[in-house]
Amino acid sequence: MGTKDQTRSLPRGLRLVAAAGAAALTLTAGLATPLDPAPRQARAADDGKKVLTVAVAQSVDSLSPFLAVRLLSTSIHRLMYEYLTNYDPKDNHAIPGLATKWEPSPDKLTWTYTIRSNSKWSDGKQATAEDAAWTFNKMMTDSGAATANGSYVGNFRKVTAPSPTKLVIELKKPQATMTALDVPIVPKHVWEKVSDFSEFNNDKSFPVVGNGPFVLTGYKADSYVRLKANKSFWRGAPKFDELVFRYYKDQDAAVSALRKGEVSFVAGSPSLTPAQAASLEGAENIKVNDAPGRRFYALATNPGAKAKNGKKFGDGHPSLLDQRVRNALFKAVDRKAVIDKVFQGHAVEGEGYIPPRFSQYFWKPSSSQKLTYDPAEAARMLDQAGYRKNGDGKRVGKDGKPITYRVLCHATDPNDKAVGKYLQEWWGELGIGVQLNCLDNVTDPWLAGKYDLAFDGWSVNPDPDFVLSIHTCGALPATPEDTGATDNFICDKKYDELYARQLAEYDPAKRADIVKQMESRLYDLGYMNVMAYPNAVEAYRTDQIKSITTMPAKAGNIYGQDGYWSWWSAVPAESSGSSDNASSTGVVAGIVGGVVVLAGLGVFAAMRRRSTAEDRE
Repeated sequence: MGTKDQTRSLPRGLRLVAAAGAAALTLTAGLATPLDPAPRQARAADDGKKVLTVAVAQSVDSLSPFLAVRLLSTSIHRLMYEYLTNYDPKDNHAIPGLATKWEPSPDKLTWTYTIRSNSKWSDGKQATAEDAAWTFNKMMTDSGAATANGSYVGNFRKVTAPSPTKLVIELKKPQATMTALDVPIVPKHVWEKVSDFSEFNNDKSFPVVGNGPFVLTGYKADSYVRLKANKSFWRGAPKFDELVFRYYKDQDAAVSALRKGEVSFVAGSPSLTPAQAASLEGAENIKVNDAPGRRFYALATNPGAKAKNGKKFGDGHPSLLDQRVRNALFKAVDRKAVIDKVFQGHAVEGEGYIPPRFSQYFWKPSSSQKLTYDPAEAARMLDQAGYRKNGDGKRVGKDGKPITYRVLCHATDPNDKAVGKYLQEWWGELGIGVQLNCLDNVTDPWLAGKYDLAFDGWSVNPDPDFVLSIHTCGALPATPEDTGATDNFICDKKYDELYARQLAEYDPAKRADIVKQMESRLYDLGYMNVMAYPNAVEAYRTDQIKSITTMPAKAGNIYGQDGYWSWWSAVPAESSGSSDNASSTGVVAGIVGGVVVLAGLGVFAAMRRRSTAEDRE
């Protein structure tokens, strides 16, 4: 959600809190598994059902909506459960979801939601206000249930359900996010049986009871997530009968599968590379969608990992506690080169924390504030901070040892590796060494604070509250042994004060101004260096998908939306045309949803994992 992406958009979003196993997704018998060296053509289900296959490069951190923060996982939850409100796919304004309308009291401390009477759980029971009240109350009283989305209920005083169609939320103080509570509402009669919300991953019994456009019917780590269309969904049933997410660790293999018709949609990790996109341009029956994205791509600096109880942990380099050093490092990063040489124009140069797609909150530093690319000035700043070169031209720390920074990098993301090589060159000229730690599992060292810098990124929601919340002191883990909602352990009193102010401000213009002040504060602190806003570069087969909704409607993305619009709206082509075995009524469409973040992580490491890359939605 930031995706949560705001997919905590992960940093690679961050929203970073829970575990992970490279969730690969395959189809039914007859489709290749991730271990099959010779993938076969996708073919229609034997019963003639239309199956939309989504090849993903990101692992599922948890199938529990109380724990999940990665973009893939939260996107699946949007398909499984209704939220109180949704976002209009045309322009992102709040529209009815489980709630048909909402009304605040004059002092805006009490919000009353009317819950729709035509939403049923997939087991036939009616979805009611009691389900919503139970969901929020559980998050308010159980720290495990508050892991992923606790920031939304931190200001709640009381939540009740006076009737099946009436939900009342009482606040401690005004809260501007009451029409953007990105929290999946779960069925009380199912979830009240859960004993430990910090451990339960919702992955043992199928089908999973939900009331969204799709019902989760199967899951196997490193293999597949399978959902079937909810024929009784109140907004109308999806056009495809089944939706299957299938895993590809190698992005080139996924693109090859698209060409062969084995999948119908490829988004990449998280986007197609420029070379991959170029190779698909003009290909028969393939359309490339290149649109402004909802993500940012950044370098995160370890600010000194610590818990709420004040205990410090990890082994971040002490020089990075100096703001002058952090700013010097970022003045030695050529953002233009990142855009031109790595993204090859499929991105916009990074500045503030929120992408330009969300113009209301988009912020730019002033000319005097901006950390422009200036290696000579960066060297002077390091000298002034007391980190000078020795006789061998190496910068040395206070301990007299040459400085070498460990940079966490996602082994499956080509952008990380490419930018990492530039860092070795740019910072090498400053006399600083760079050790790229490109891992399948960046979660463990990140959660343990055992890194100096890390490639980071989040998908941002139309309401930015979530991605802002992950840098508050309240998002830190309770103890070093726990997992919090924090991105990378930032805790700043001034930032927290601004966060509280924006949360309580209902005037859109005034709130936007406070949010921009928060972005300015993050920029000055230097813990987050936003290098780019990558485009959503994805491709799909027009002979398998006749039409599909982008978000926003004009120049928008398909994968990782703020809602379920793409997969719910997708219309099958009359015939797949992708396989000799495919029938005219059985369409197999595929999608490579690109968030190749932690492809090799262990499955559901019960909150001891961190999702990091366009992760929160």
